Amino acid sequence: MLEAKSLLKASVPPSLIQNPSPGSLQSTRLALHVDEDGSACCVYIASGCNVYKLKVPSEDALVSEGKDNLLIPFHTQITDSVLVNRCPHRSEIQSIVLAETDSTGHLILGSVDSYGHLIVSKLDISGKNVDKITYSVLPQDCGVGEGSWAGVCFSPSHWSMAAVARSFSKSIDIYDQDIHLRTLRTLWYPSSLNFVQNLGSNGGGNSILAVTEGCQLTIWDLRIKENGGCLQRICGSIGDIFYAVCSSSRDNIAVGGADRTVTIYDPRRWSALSRWVNCSKYEITGLSFSSVDPDYIYIQGMDYEVSCGQWKKSKKAFTFRGDSNWLGFNKCPGKDVLGGWCDSGSIFVADVVER
Repeated sequence: MLEAKSLLKASVPPSLIQNPSPGSLQSTRLALHVDEDGSACCVYIASGCNVYKLKVPSEDALVSEGKDNLLIPFHTQITDSVLVNRCPHRSEIQSIVLAETDSTGHLILGSVDSYGHLIVSKLDISGKNVDKITYSVLPQDCGVGEGSWAGVCFSPSHWSMAAVARSFSKSIDIYDQDIHLRTLRTLWYPSSLNFVQNLGSNGGGNSILAVTEGCQLTIWDLRIKENGGCLQRICGSIGDIFYAVCSSSRDNIAVGGADRTVTIYDPRRWSALSRWVNCSKYEITGLSFSSVDPDYIYIQGMDYEVSCGQWKKSKKAFTFRGDSNWLGFNKCPGKDVLGGWCDSGSIFVADVVER
């Protein structure tokens, strides 16, 4: 059974960001990392053409519940905030993602703007050393056309491999550092993408990419050329657009969207293991499996609500809400620490443990 150990709320200094840019429906403009000693959580957020780093101290506070078992956050202060001067984008950043390198003390920050311009930076966790590797890659069409939502994800085993999805272009570009490997063409507008963590024992997690486009889930295998690399297409309800996809350490793939239903698929048979119907009051725009117990999943909805529940039993464990629209929301890789950024300037950080 999972429970929230703490739920903290802090405010972004108005001098840092006065008016956050609105972004898109998907709240993919936040990434977070927990310090090795667990004393603080570093939250990276993107607004406009810039990325900012905020430090929220970890505090042990009693988690109280309000009406309908809704968790009440404990107010705290941001101890440090700085502009990350490594991401010179020329249009609004749509997505950011963090990955840890094999060497200790370093993080890889990837950001992509509305025209598909990807910038990858190697950062020092302490923030003191900024003379690290940085490279940028322009899209193959040089960003011609109308800007739209764009997403980015790193391979779970090789951070140098990145996938960039562009909605209006209906394309997914695969890069090995700054080398363009191939372009995947989707039928609909892509809305979310995720490398499958560990598909089988043949290293498929390095090359299997799950993408939501329109009302279907598409699986791509970067190792094959037949059918453009498309391995499988799974259609949902016509008209109900998928907005989120994620994968677990047990190979399961989850999708959610306008139908307010989380569907869990088994990639070995491409069949639905479970459907959690009406698990959110409004559209689902974010999903993430628990790293502590993959039988649990975190669900982010458009009504400021975030739920944690057991997907096999369709049962909620706990719920909390932001105070306005989510501009960014994410889970720390490998840890059950959730971070959210609201339009009001509030930052929420939840630490979840197994009871």
